[in-house]
Amino acid sequence: MEKTETIDAYIDSFPPEIRERMTQLRDAVHRVGPTVNESISYHMPTFKIGGRRLTYFAGWKNHIAIYAVPPLALALESDVAPYRAAKDTLQFRHRDPFPIDLIEKVLTARVAVQAASET
Repeated sequence: MEKTETIDAYIDSFPPEIRERMTQLRDAVHRVGPTVNESISYHMPTFKIGGRRLTYFAGWKNHIAIYAVPPLALALESDVAPYRAAKDTLQFRHRDPFPIDLIEKVLTARVAVQAASET
């Protein structure tokens, strides 16, 4: 994977249909975490709130992966189970519908966990 300096450049390096999904994902992060800061870390788009990593994602040949998604509340965890690829990873195959509503619920839960840990 070619090293990029910005999230825009990262997203632009993919085919149009994958760019669209990545843009939807990026927009969802900003909807649930309006104070999020963006950067590139480990060659991937990274999103932080208050200096703490919220999530990051990467595009691959067959899927988009979202990282740093630890186990969630039971009901939400059962919803993401089909996408769980590893302990803290969710994978969304390009050939399948992109469940942006579910992704937004996951991100909302992550924001809530981070907010609770700050108190």
